[in-house]
Amino acid sequence: MKIKVSELIVRYLEKIGVETIFGMPGAHILPVYDGLYDSAIESVLVKHEQGAAFMAGGFARASGKIGACITTAGPGATNLVTGIANAYADKLPLIVITGEAPTYIFGKGGLQESSGEGGSIDQGKLFEGIARYHKIVERTDYLANILNNASNILFSETSGPVVLSLPFNIQNEMVDEDILQSVKTRRKPAACHSENSAIHNFAQHIINAKKPVLVCGYGCLRAGAQSQLEQLSKQLNIPVTSSLKAKGAIDETSARSLGSLGVTSSGYAYDYIVNQADLIIILGAGFNERTSYLWNKTLLAGKKIVQVDVSEQQLEKVYLADLAIHADIKQTLSALL
Repeated sequence: MKIKVSELIVRYLEKIGVETIFGMPGAHILPVYDGLYDSAIESVLVKHEQGAAFMAGGFARASGKIGACITTAGPGATNLVTGIANAYADKLPLIVITGEAPTYIFGKGGLQESSGEGGSIDQGKLFEGIARYHKIVERTDYLANILNNASNILFSETSGPVVLSLPFNIQNEMVDEDILQSVKTRRKPAACHSENSAIHNFAQHIINAKKPVLVCGYGCLRAGAQSQLEQLSKQLNIPVTSSLKAKGAIDETSARSLGSLGVTSSGYAYDYIVNQADLIIILGAGFNERTSYLWNKTLLAGKKIVQVDVSEQQLEKVYLADLAIHADIKQTLSALL
């Protein structure tokens, strides 16, 4: 089913647990406000946008939940600066939605334009030093990626402000509502130092699986976890495949090696994962364009996924995991063994 981007944004806010949003409406953000009218999210009207940013930050600080504020374009966005800077300094989870002039007038001197084109105010540079993530959404084909990037920041242990600027025409474009199914919309337990509960859950996934497979990425090599990878594979007879950058993580002449996973590989690992595997253990693999076969949704469809990575931004960047462990790969595998 197709819905407007403005409605999708409201549904995204609902799914990440936003209960209250502080702001002031204006022409360039009215489609999102229309979506908020029928939403369970409480909309609080402020007298000044700076107040909206501070109120959202205070809400996040007091509740431990995600704070949210919304403004129109131009001065509506620039008035947020001090409140956003405060949230950045205190690492508060804050999502900021701003309007923007339509993309087709970028660089032409449109009212309240802040695209940075044609001598206009550059909103990106304005927020660069005080937001963990800022994006002017100029197209809809990468909207899921943008929302996932936002979620990764908002749900991280070192959170901070996320600013999404929505041009007026983009808010009214139609997109598939299923986009949200591929977006991280909840906080998952992450073990920064291979916590016992995460290791136990990891082991339980392996015990329950009939045909697990280890997918090794460059992060596994950087962690120096080749010995632990080999030991785990050998003890439990789990086949191993690697991204192209991780070739050499395991002896490819071994009977347990599936070779490389990616568009330029033999395809043996791809066939095994799609047709046989029921548990995918991702170790330091980012699943980029090549490894994921151009982000092929069928590659991991219906599989249980465990992902371990020392970089929190890599976790669930492309595929949602049943267990995401933010930890050193070598330490995690050692604890598992």
